[in-house]
Amino acid sequence: MDDQNKKNYDDFFRNEPKDNSSSNNETNRLDQEQQQDYYEQRQESTEQGADTPKSTAYYYSYGPSINEKPQEAPQQDTVKPYTYEAKALIDEPQRQFKASTNGSWKVVKEPKRRTFRSMFLSFLAGALVVGGLMYAADTQNWFTNLTAQQPASSTVQGSGVTNVNGAGSNSSTSTAVVRPNNIAELSKQASPAVVKIETYVQQSSRRSSGSIFDDSFFRQFFGDDYRSETNDSGGGQSQRVQTGMGTGFFFKEDGHILTNQHVVGDAEEILVTVQGYDEPLKAKLLGSSYDLDLAVLKVEGKSGFPTLPLGDSDNINIGDWVVAIGNPYGFDLTTTVGVISAKERPIDISDTQGERHYKHLLQTDASINPGNSGGPLLNINGEVVGINTAVSAQAQGIGFAIPTSTVKEVLDNLINNKEIPKEPVPFIGADLSPITESMAQQLGLKSTEGALVKNIYYNTPAFNADLKQYDVIIGIEGTKYKNPTEFVNAIKTKEVGSTVQFNVIRGGKEITIDVVIGDKNKFGVE
Repeated sequence: MDDQNKKNYDDFFRNEPKDNSSSNNETNRLDQEQQQDYYEQRQESTEQGADTPKSTAYYYSYGPSINEKPQEAPQQDTVKPYTYEAKALIDEPQRQFKASTNGSWKVVKEPKRRTFRSMFLSFLAGALVVGGLMYAADTQNWFTNLTAQQPASSTVQGSGVTNVNGAGSNSSTSTAVVRPNNIAELSKQASPAVVKIETYVQQSSRRSSGSIFDDSFFRQFFGDDYRSETNDSGGGQSQRVQTGMGTGFFFKEDGHILTNQHVVGDAEEILVTVQGYDEPLKAKLLGSSYDLDLAVLKVEGKSGFPTLPLGDSDNINIGDWVVAIGNPYGFDLTTTVGVISAKERPIDISDTQGERHYKHLLQTDASINPGNSGGPLLNINGEVVGINTAVSAQAQGIGFAIPTSTVKEVLDNLINNKEIPKEPVPFIGADLSPITESMAQQLGLKSTEGALVKNIYYNTPAFNADLKQYDVIIGIEGTKYKNPTEFVNAIKTKEVGSTVQFNVIRGGKEITIDVVIGDKNKFGVE
């Protein structure tokens, strides 16, 4: 290689690339290092008198001139070829040339860098797609065959409020998972059938006990908020005294009304306020039951009243939504909403007329107050499932209603003023008392467990079984009882007419006595 070619060759490797773009800085640096190594090897070889580097088999260059071809070094088999990549930028800054090992050239694209903005937009697009798919799957039920539950709606058809799917349907199957949205429509349709009931007596015939709101029944459940009011009839005549106020509802178009017996009591005059009438209408008491606390009234000389259908209280479940409509504290047609809290509740209430033994009551947290008594408790289909009766004044959200299953059994008797057969009450006809330490010593007993026979009523099961005063009943058919309360509760579980063996201690000796369980209602014993 002549001096001119060497000079051109050295200038080629000594000069730096003119284009130092940021995308190729690293690559150019590596190429320069390779070139510098090669140049140092050549300088060392030149100083020793060699024309080409010892480790190079052959190389290419742009040449000293157009007419002069580059010289090729003789190939040595023992030396491996040395290759390198030369890169240069062209007009497009995003493209580069890359030399292959065989000396040919090919064009490659420079990879693009991902920015935060592009990654955020990709994430946002993915979130929108996934959210849209989830919403579509939920609304169109892609992954289930069950149809979404819809709250039942109701409409007035004919004589009462019925469900659009048919009257008498089970409310539990149509109850929405959340609070139903047809409460306003239900109240609007049911309210015309609900009436306000006011009872009166003449002062000359008024009982000394005063208003029914003064007896222990209302003091226990409703407190002492109500007092009797007197109205002058003018002209020095006798005064009419209001004795009570409550609620009722039409269940027949001809004017039949259902309410509680304690709402009407022994009233001499009953007035009902009906929507659409300017003046209260007079109503007549057809029949009532003190034990069941039910009564049926009838408005005379009128017909075509809106009615409410009687539903099946056996089909309502704990947790089902219910609506109470009434006139609490004189606030006409008040609607309250709640759920069924419990079923089959027994309650015993004493008043001036005796003791009421409520059974099978529905418990609800729908607000019930004085004046709600006798009003309807509705399911979300607009059917009456109970008659609101009482609420504990010492608690919140504990109200009770007589189920329609009880009402339907005696409804015909109430309408026709027939006596309603009382449910048998098992009893034996003996007064029992607990045993004290002194009694146990006098009777020679080892313990105070058992029930002492204090008194026996004539011609009762205990009398006929020859049970005697001062006998100590310690068990029934081998089962021991510690006190009279446990013994009486055990008697109540027996069937009337069945024969039961009593374990009795008489005169210090244990004997057995067979007693036929009787019905308390037939003996008139309290």
